[in-house]
Order: sequence, then C-alpha cells, then structure tokens
Amino acid sequence: MPQVAAPLRLLSQTLAAPAPLLHLLSSCPASFGRATSLRALAYRRRRHPEPRRGSSTLGKAPAKEEMDREVAFNTKRAEGKDGGKRGSMELKTRRLNPVNTTCYVQILGTGMDTQDTSPSILLFFDKQRFIFNAGEGLQRFCTEHKIKLSKIDHIFLTRVCSETAGGLPGLVLTLAGIGDEGMSVNIWGPSDLDFLAGAMRSFIPNRAMLHTHSFGTDRNASSPQSKDSIIILDDEVVRISAMFVKPRYHNGIGSSNDSDMKPGDTAIVYACELPEIKGKFDPSKAAALGLRPGPKYRELQLGNSVQSDQFDEMVHPSDVLGPSIPGPTVLLVDCPTQYHMPELFSLQPLSCFYEDSPEQSGKKVNCIIHLGPSSVTRPVDYQNWMKKFGATQHIMAGHEIKNMEIPILKGSARISSRLNFVCPQLFPSSGFWSVQPPNDVMENDMNASLEACGSVSAQNLLKFHLRPYAQLGLDRASIPNLFTYKDIVQELVSEIPEVSEVPEQVRKFWQNNVNDKNTLPPTGNRMVEEPWINQKSDKLDDGTPFQEIIWGKHPRDNQEIPCCVEDATREDMEITFLGTGSSQPSKYRNVSSIYINLFARGGILLDCGEGTLGQLKRRFGVNGADEAVKGLRCIWISHIHADHHTGLARILSLRSKLLRGMPHKPLLVIGPRPLERFLNAYSTLEDLDMQFLDCRHTLKSSVEAFLSENDTESAIPQLENTMFAPGSRMENYNRKPASPRDTTALVNFKEVLQESGLEILYSVPVLHCPQAFGVVFRAMEKTNSAGKVIPGWKVVYSGDTRPCPALIDASRDATVLIHEATFEDSMKDEAIARNHSTTKEAIEVGTSAEAYRIILTHFSQRYPKIPVIDEVDMEKTCIAFDLMSVNLADLPVVPKVLPHLKVLFKDELVVDEADEIQEAAVH
Repeated sequence: MPQVAAPLRLLSQTLAAPAPLLHLLSSCPASFGRATSLRALAYRRRRHPEPRRGSSTLGKAPAKEEMDREVAFNTKRAEGKDGGKRGSMELKTRRLNPVNTTCYVQILGTGMDTQDTSPSILLFFDKQRFIFNAGEGLQRFCTEHKIKLSKIDHIFLTRVCSETAGGLPGLVLTLAGIGDEGMSVNIWGPSDLDFLAGAMRSFIPNRAMLHTHSFGTDRNASSPQSKDSIIILDDEVVRISAMFVKPRYHNGIGSSNDSDMKPGDTAIVYACELPEIKGKFDPSKAAALGLRPGPKYRELQLGNSVQSDQFDEMVHPSDVLGPSIPGPTVLLVDCPTQYHMPELFSLQPLSCFYEDSPEQSGKKVNCIIHLGPSSVTRPVDYQNWMKKFGATQHIMAGHEIKNMEIPILKGSARISSRLNFVCPQLFPSSGFWSVQPPNDVMENDMNASLEACGSVSAQNLLKFHLRPYAQLGLDRASIPNLFTYKDIVQELVSEIPEVSEVPEQVRKFWQNNVNDKNTLPPTGNRMVEEPWINQKSDKLDDGTPFQEIIWGKHPRDNQEIPCCVEDATREDMEITFLGTGSSQPSKYRNVSSIYINLFARGGILLDCGEGTLGQLKRRFGVNGADEAVKGLRCIWISHIHADHHTGLARILSLRSKLLRGMPHKPLLVIGPRPLERFLNAYSTLEDLDMQFLDCRHTLKSSVEAFLSENDTESAIPQLENTMFAPGSRMENYNRKPASPRDTTALVNFKEVLQESGLEILYSVPVLHCPQAFGVVFRAMEKTNSAGKVIPGWKVVYSGDTRPCPALIDASRDATVLIHEATFEDSMKDEAIARNHSTTKEAIEVGTSAEAYRIILTHFSQRYPKIPVIDEVDMEKTCIAFDLMSVNLADLPVVPKVLPHLKVLFKDELVVDEADEIQEAAVH
C-alpha cells in the first residue's frame, strides 16, 4: 500500500484529537499549511479508532470499502484557506456611442411595497448603465425583471446607510462570482462611503472586489466643497455632478457641523446632464461651401471643423448645422428629513436650473426624481420649492401608501398566494395586504397638489425617456400589470384543476390530526454517509457506537408526540422562515433568516441575511414587523458568510430608531468574532444600539457553568476555567471574556434567557468555515392545568455544515431540528467541496438524534421553488418555504403536508431554463 507523506500523517493524528473545529489546526506547526495544500481532495475521517502515534499502520491507506463508508469534507474551506477567485476583478471598459443612443431613467421599485428600503434608479444608455442606490432586495428585483447586474458600470449612493446601501455587499460578491475572473463595479458616494467600505472588508475576502470612490474631504459644513457641485463623471454621453445637502438641527439655529451631525447624515443631489443635441445637417450648405459628400460630413456632425474641398477655407460645424438643442437633464433629489430642507432650498449649485434664475442660460431640467419620504415632500414649503423649476416633470419616488398594496416581487407573491390557498395553516401570509391611508382627505389633497405642479407618483419600472429626443417624456409601457390574490388563485385552478379540492382536504386532516397521539411509522434501517467525528472514540455522548446508528445495527424506538407538543398552546412558540435559499437572493427564495416568535416573551432571529426586514413586513405587515423588531430579545448569527448577516445592520438601525426615547437595553447579538469587527466599523455610520457576544463564549459547558453561578463575579472566572484552561479545546483562542464589555454581555445574555423563557441557549461548533456554529435553545419547563410538569421544547438550528456528530449530540431528542440541505443527493461531491449537506444527510442527522421533527432549509438556488427530494425519507421531515410559519402545536401534522404542496410544483422540480443561476463568490 502507498505510504502517506509525513505532513499528512501528522494531519491524520490531529483529526483524531478532540478539537471541536477543524480551523483550530491553524495553531499547529507550519507543516499543516503545507499538508493541506498537497491534496485538493477533501480529507476523510476514519471509521475505526485511530492507532497510537508511531504505529506502523499510520501510513496505510484505508481499504476501498472503508473509504466508501466515510463522510468527506473540504479541509481547506473549513480552515478558510480555499481562497476562491483571486482574479484582478477588472472594471469594465466600454466603447461609447454618443450620437445614436437610447437613454432613459427608470424606477426600480425596491421597498415600495414594504417601505423598508430606498428605491433604486437606473440610468440606462446603450453602452453604459448607472444605478443610484442599492438597498436590500435589489439583486432579487433585478433577477425577477431580467435586469443584468453584470451590465452595471457605476453605482451612486445618495446617502451611506442601510436604507440605501443594504444590498451593496451581496451585489459586490455576486459580481465577483461571475465568469472565471469575476467582475467589479465602481461605487461612488460621499466621504462616509469610506466607513462602509472599511466595514465590508471585514468579510469580503478580496480587496479587488471593492472599487469605491468617495468625494468630499470631510463633513464640515464650512468646507468649500460642500457649497459647490463636484463633477464625478464626464464623458461623451453624460456628465454627473454631486451637490451636498447637510441637515441643520436645532430648528435652524445650529449649523450642520455641530455635535449632532454624524456620518451618514449627508445626502447628495445628483445632476445628470446629457450633451446638447447637434442641429440637423444641411447638405446644401455644405455643397455651397465646396464640400463633396463623404467622411467630412461625418466629422462636421461630430463637431469637428474640416478643410473645404474647393476653396481655401475651413468649414465649421456651425456653418452647416442647424441650431443645437440643449441636452436633457435629470436631477435625483434625496431629502430624507425635515432637517435637510433648509440646506436643500438654499443650495447654490441648483439655482442655475430655476426657471427665473438669471444664471439659467438655457439650462432646463426635464425630470426630477424625489427620493425623500412623503412626510418630507408633502409640506407646502417643499411643494413651493418644486415650482421653482417651472415646467419640469416631477416623479415622487418616496414611500407612498398606495404602493404598499402592489407586491414588487411578483414571482414571490405568486408562490406565497398559491401556498396560502392550499395550506393557510402553514402559510398565513398571502403576499398581499390592504393598507388604508390614515387620512383619506390628506391623501386626496396630496394627489391634487401633485397634479397641480406637474408631478406623478412613481410606479415600479416607470420610465422617463431622454433619448431619442422625439420620445422625451414618461413611458408607462414597462409597468407590470396589476394583479390580485384572486387573480393568482384563478390562474392556479385553471392550470391545475385538481388543486381546487386540496384546501378542504388539508383543512380536514389538519383538524383531525393536529392532536393525533399515534406513533410515527417505523423508520427502518437506513444507510447514510458517516459524518465527521470530533471525539477520540467512535461513540456518541450516550455511548452508542456511531457506526451502529449509521448502519442500522442499533434500531431506535418509535417516537410519540412529545409532551411539550401535546400540551402546547398556540402562543408558546412559532418558527417563521424569512429566507430559505443559499448564496444570494433569488426570484422565489430569500437568503437565510429564521424568526422564532415567542409571542408575549418577544422573539429571536437566527441569521439575518439581506432582505430580512422586508420579509418580516411581508409576513406580519409594516406595523407588525416594527413590533417584531422592537420585541427582539437577541439575534444569533451562525458564521461570517454574507448570505447570513448582511440584513443585520438594517434591522439594528431600525430598532434603534423605533425605540429612540423609550427605555430599553442594547440588543444582544451573538455571532462569530469577525462579525463584531464589521458591526463596530459600521456603527460609525448608524446607531446600531447593540451588544456583541462571541459564539465561542456560548459553548455548552461555558454557558452551563455561567448559569449555575448565582454571583456574576464568580461566574466569569469559572468561564475562563472551563473554556480557556490549559489543555482545553479553547486554549488556542486569543480572546477571553475578561474585558468589562464581555462581562456585561454575559450578564445581558443571562437576562435575555430569563425574559425569553429559555432554560438555555448555546452554540455548537460545526464544519463549514472558520468559526461556524449551530445553535441549541430549550424552553423552561412548565406545569399544565392538571399539575403535571411539562419539559420545555428544544429547537436546534444547524447553520451551514457538513454532517457532524457534535450537532447530532446537540440535537438529541430535539423537538425541532432545522438543518441545511443545500444540495440534492446526486450532488454529494459539490456538497463536500463547499462543506454543505445533501437532503438525505440532513435527514439522517435528525433521525440519528431522534429529533421529533426535521425541517430542511438553505436550498441551492438550483431549486428555485421546491428541492429534489425522496418522499420515502419524509415521514417526519418538512421542506421550508419563505414566509412559512410552523407553530409548536402544529408539529404533528407538518410532515403530512408535503404531498399536497407538491401538486403546486409537479412540473417545476428543476430550475427554469430561462433563469440564470449564479453563485456569489463567498457563501
């Protein structure tokens, strides 16, 4: 048998050690790094006990039959050394066409229905694309409407905050994943952009992905730059300039450089000016000046002088062209608060566009897009300022009440409506809700005022054409057709007639089975791949040989309905899936986020991918989502990959605003240490009002030791003894929870458990990337009406991981195991390469742990609607969908719903060929 190289033997020995995470190998000798680079193939953990060091069998390769019965994983990825793409991320260069071009501005209606983010504006040219603002949901919106982000050359931010830039990190990573070398985009914004770029670099692996350009040297109101416009871009087709609008606090007495001003307060007005349109060429005049038809005609049309063919003189463009037409101009105005209005109204660079200005000199604004909220743009002062521009088309793109009734993500709303029709018990949100204005008279008066000053309310995909000049003006042709819940249901019944009977069938078996106490059918003997083992022995914590579980030699008893479920009320606990996709937002599935609703005791977020706030609003309504955010007890983040945390800043900043002036505590955020670096850097832009706790400080032994101590001061040394003692698994971690900040966070953690009605919450190291975790939380026991003590429910969430015994042990007798199932079973190699799980592997983890219910989530975007799965494995398993809510009391019946749901997707079990699947650079 071939001998194993010495570095690989050392690695094999280390894998047998009790280290909970593979990335702890970084503390070992340098030869480990060389060893991991020798083989791209994932290393495998042996099933049989490792021999002692020095044994002659160390160099022997395992037999083929043993290799087939092992679970592989990508060691480099687990250590964070897979690197990914290392291309230069070159910026795109395009050959412009200044003469014959199509140009328009278009409203990209992100946030119009949920009012959680700022709409984006697309400035379109034949050879160039510009987007203004990149709030959360932009990727998902563009995917649905076939707007190719790979064509975008520049992104401009009117402000630097989560409302306008929440979608930027995910967009940058998605572009970096396109093609062999990746792509990048120019990002422009005020000097505050430097803070955002610095924060993003804490989790974006390649600095070449970020091409940021900040303008304005400081935030001082007296700076000369703040009084003038700055030309950002000036080429053959457009000139884009920026003007600063700073808030004036203290009722106008203070200036914008006082102590109340902070990064993120500065707003930008962008002016987009197209070059003048040359007059019509007159061939008769050219002939009279001695020119023969040919290339010189073209030169004159391009604005160049030429030599006459017959006379000794130069012919100039003005000699043969008619009068020029001034180029169209568009202004994008972001006035976010009433405090910005005085500065905006007195902005000197704008005066040249006013109708009665002596400086106008032919400058006319054709279209002004107002991004400020209606509470700012509605007052008389703002309306009077708008009238200064004369006969200009105003488009009010701020949040309007009437837009909330029209879902922006039509594909997602369509799926939600269909699921709601079939099973409203699990899918209470139809994707639509009716919102009445608080004051109908005020709304009507506003509409009349808009019409009087030449204004229209923005609609999704509304265009204003700038070129060709003959088409100058509004274009409503691209606005999506209005549709209702009733329309979608009628369409469904027309497509699948048999579905009309399903809702009644679901209602009946739900009513009959929700309190069914029958045992589940026997699971039988199953064979799955062996998960990674981090114990020295090949036994689990309860002493059961791991091989016997995997190979069916140790049959498990059938499960009855747990007492915590049998005695559950509908206000004990409910799990709402806000995002069930992986890598990046897609047409039908948002990225990872789970809301644990504890009702009167508040709620907990598990992961918080981009668009989490929007999904909360789609599920609970705008006001209901605000209440959910205010009631959050903590947010737990599994790892640093962007699809699991880039919605966090938006949630935290909103909560801070909602609770401003009210007594409250900072929100506890539990996550991997690199996340703290991002949040600390980002907090210079917005007040996040949070307190961070490292997942490594919430491992089971440490939490149990901490909770067992009544005195906090004595508990902290105990934490250090259990977590960081010499020879312990955590010995090699640099940071201990000894600082006052960490101590305070631990005290807050204990209060969170008590307020949430939880007995314990702890993190579990899993196998995916450095500092990746799962989480376990268990409710306190309670006494029912008969005086019987009922154990608390237990929920386990895997995060992203390959199957691993640490999670199986943690999931023992869980009420619900939420496990990632990124890939179908036939894509096992891909799952290994990316350290994810297949559907069968995920189910086997729950089966081995005797979890009562298994809910699969985090599906690859290859499966946009429903993943490929074998129904044989689904006897206690359910597939998660976006906006699905699973109540604790409904768990007995949940697995029985899948066959009824599959009728909706019988012809759609694979990705639509027309849909492009592109994975982000990091996930």
